[in-house]
Amino acid sequence: MPGLIIAAPASGSGKTTITLGLLRALRDRGDPVRGAKSGPDYIDPRFHEAACGLPCLNLDAWAMSPERVADLAAGDDLLIIEGAMGLFDGAPPDGRGAVADLARQLSLPVVLVVDASHMAQSVAPLVAGFAGHDPNVRISGLILNKVGSPRHAKMLRAALAPLGIPVLGAVMRNAALATPSRHLGLVQAGERADLDVFLDRAGKQLAGQVDLQALLHLSAPLPVAPALKPIPPKRRHIAIARDVAFAFTYPHMIRDWVAQGDTITYFSPLANEPVPPADLVYLPGGYPELHAAQLAAASTFLGSLREASESTDIYGECGGYMALGETLADADGVSHKMAGLLSLQTSFETRKLQLGYRELTATHGSFQGRFRGHEFHYATTLKADGQPLFVARDAEGHALPPMGLREGRVSGSFAHIIERVLP
Repeated sequence: MPGLIIAAPASGSGKTTITLGLLRALRDRGDPVRGAKSGPDYIDPRFHEAACGLPCLNLDAWAMSPERVADLAAGDDLLIIEGAMGLFDGAPPDGRGAVADLARQLSLPVVLVVDASHMAQSVAPLVAGFAGHDPNVRISGLILNKVGSPRHAKMLRAALAPLGIPVLGAVMRNAALATPSRHLGLVQAGERADLDVFLDRAGKQLAGQVDLQALLHLSAPLPVAPALKPIPPKRRHIAIARDVAFAFTYPHMIRDWVAQGDTITYFSPLANEPVPPADLVYLPGGYPELHAAQLAAASTFLGSLREASESTDIYGECGGYMALGETLADADGVSHKMAGLLSLQTSFETRKLQLGYRELTATHGSFQGRFRGHEFHYATTLKADGQPLFVARDAEGHALPPMGLREGRVSGSFAHIIERVLP
C-alpha cells in the first residue's frame, strides 16, 4: 500500500493537528488509513491510534536500520507518517535521523505544512528553499496552516503558484484545535476526556479545507519489506506496568517480544495492583512525578515489587527507573518514598533538561548487549550509588558518564531503549 509524509519547516507549525485531522477525515470517509511517527515519541502515536482506529508505530531513522524501518512501515493500508521537528532536523552533526531520511529510505513524497500565520508573499522563498534543498526529498504538496482569512489564503496561493507545487488546502486558524501541553509535550491521549470531540472537529475542518482526493493521489508505493533475521524464541512471561504514570512503551518492542514467544501481562501501579508472576517486570517511562504521592501509598504494588525482586528480573526506564529508587521529590519539593530497590534519589523540583540519542552497552542486568535509545527528561539526580548499568555515548560518538544502576536482579536508567543493535 502507499504512503506519504507530513513534515514542516519547524516545530510548532501544526503537523500533529493536521495529521490527526487527516487521519480522522480519511477514516470517516471510509479510507483505511494508519499513522506512524518519525523519531522517538510516545505521545503523538497514541493520538494517531485514536484518530484512525489502527495501531501506530515509531519509525526512527537514527536508531533503526533502513531494513527495519521498511519492515515496520509495511502494511495493507495507506500510511501517513508524521515528521518530528523540521524536515531536515536530526541528530548532530549532520542531521541523521531527520524525517528527510525516512523520505529518502522509503521513497515517499512529502507534504509540507507551513505555518502561514505571520507571512504572506514570503511563503514562496521559504517553500522554494525546502523544495530545492535535496533532490532526493520530494516536496509534492503543501498545506497552508493557521491562515487568517480567505483573502490571506488567496495571497499565499498567488505567491506559491510559480513554484508549481500543489497547494492541497488552506487551514484556517481555529483556537478550538489548540492542544494542551506539559513539560514533555502534549497531554496524553488517555487523559483527554474530550478527545473524540477534538478529533471529530479536526477531521471535519480538514475535510472541508484540504483536498483529500488530491492528497491520496500524491501517495507513493512503499518499498517491499525485506526478510529480516528471525528473532530467537525466548518464551518468557513479561509483566509490564501500564497506566498514566507508566505509559511510555514502544509498540514495536512489544511486538518483537510477542514474536519471540513471550507472554505479556499488564498491571497498574497507580491502581495498587500487585506485580503478576513473571520472568521479567518492566516499568516503562511516563509521569510518576505527577503521581508520586499515589505511588508512595500503593503498598500492595510496592510490596509485591520488592518481593518479586528476590527472584525476578526487574527493569525500569526513566520514570520506571525513578520509581525503583529510594525517593522521588515532586515539583513542590515534597519527597515521596519509592520502592527502594536502587540506591537512587531523584527530584523534579529543580529541573534540568537531558535530551539526545544514546548508544548504550550493558554487560549485566536484564537488557544485556548493545542498544540505541534516547534520553528526554527534566528530573535531577540527587543520589546514585552502586554499579552503573550502561556504558553510554551520544549521537556523535562522544563518551558520556555511565548511565543507570544495577543491584541484584534490578536495573534501570533514564535512557529509553529503541532498538537492539544486532551482531
